Amino acid sequence: MSINFKNTWRPLPSCVTIKESIIDGLGLFAVEDIPIGTDLGLMRFMYHDTLIRTALGSFPNHCEDSNCVNISSINEHGDEEYNLVTSQDIKIGDELTLCYQMKQYYK
Repeated sequence: MSINFKNTWRPLPSCVTIKESIIDGLGLFAVEDIPIGTDLGLMRFMYHDTLIRTALGSFPNHCEDSNCVNISSINEHGDEEYNLVTSQDIKIGDELTLCYQMKQYYK
């Protein structure tokens, strides 16, 4: 019996890795050049009214001049999901960053 590992789930896309960051703790870093507009995958999603963060969503550090954005969409169940998308070309060795934003709720 042989096991095919080609189609197994990976917590991170193959173009990034986690390593020590000069910004804070650990961060996401490019292991290959990544073009602008690349959807790197699911960062966060709602599950039974709880926001779940994936491995991809756990490591981008904050930067005011970030090179990634989180793009929200509504899935087939009507729940919000957030994907990490590059907002500029990223070179091998660059840290992937986000400008953290909190939703504003007004009464």
